Amino acid sequence: MNILISGGAGFIGGELALKLLEKGHTVTVLDNLSAQIHGEMPEESFLFLKIKDKCRFIHGDVRNISDWKQAIEGQDIIVHYAAETGTGQSMYKINEYVQTNVTGTALLLDLLANEKHAVKKVLVASSRAIYGEGKYLDRAGKVHYPGSRNAEAMQQGIFDVINPASGEKLQVAATDEESKIHPSSVYGITKQNQEDMILSVCKSLGIAAAALRYQNVYGPGQSLKNPYTGILSIFSTLFLNNQAVNIFEDGQMTRDFVYITDVVDATIACIESEKVQNDYFNVGTGQATTVIEVANKLKAIYGSESSITISGNFRIGDIRHNFADMHKIKERIGFETKVSFSEGVALFSEWVKSQEIEKDNGYERSLAEMNKKGLFK
Repeated sequence: MNILISGGAGFIGGELALKLLEKGHTVTVLDNLSAQIHGEMPEESFLFLKIKDKCRFIHGDVRNISDWKQAIEGQDIIVHYAAETGTGQSMYKINEYVQTNVTGTALLLDLLANEKHAVKKVLVASSRAIYGEGKYLDRAGKVHYPGSRNAEAMQQGIFDVINPASGEKLQVAATDEESKIHPSSVYGITKQNQEDMILSVCKSLGIAAAALRYQNVYGPGQSLKNPYTGILSIFSTLFLNNQAVNIFEDGQMTRDFVYITDVVDATIACIESEKVQNDYFNVGTGQATTVIEVANKLKAIYGSESSITISGNFRIGDIRHNFADMHKIKERIGFETKVSFSEGVALFSEWVKSQEIEKDNGYERSLAEMNKKGLFK
């Protein structure tokens, strides 16, 4: 099949491109080689060099309809990854996120609705961010979908999700696909928009479509230059430079960390399955890992002299917990993740050690930017 990957020179897109090529598919990549991901010399970045000369590459932008026209010609499948991805950054670069994520997707759908093409299926990378705080239970087992946490309470060190009616601490549960969609960041809102547009328009056009709600993806190839996303990459850079590591809140926030090869395998399973027509799936492990556990594990692996401080700082828009219920994708297409967090971190850290680590990847500047906007406390 002829497969187009927008954002295909990025972390997930590049891995997907290589795996699809191995399976005998013809791959086209459309990517703008963003400096935030690839650095100031993008054509020399690890991510770009992985795919260079291995597939057809179009240096273009999803905000430009002529680039989309060139890219979709003759394609059977489109995997739409191109997006701005920083949750915190999205809260003050609103127009940039909307233009790339929403308008870029709208231009693609305009072409599919109004031009001749051979596209049979579209997959879009969605995110756990669309769920906001996700799914919780009270003592009686009643389901709650809490809104954003109260900033005043967090400044007093109350970070847990509280039932406002009773004052009790709610217990996090695995978030299934039928959970309430109520994103707490502009990034999450744009991902919800992408899902809704693609699933609605493709259904009306008779094109199969799926939204893949990725959890926290990590692994070799994750950008070490992007200070806005990828907690394992950010921590690794700090530890290898023996810089102090600031753990926000009380360190007990949890995330569902899913290894890159599992994400690629899930995506290919959805590409190849005829059962996937117009649907949405979580892609994670179903396991929750605390941020302090991540930090301690990485510090030990790197033998770092960095200090770890649990500061009580917090970012407006961050969620407390979220981990995926993975039953649907298993039951529908038989997919299960294979790589445990311990295995994945070991593989990731070995790759990081082989890379040139910059002294300053802009992480402190990114926090300063958020602080200036009143989004970091």
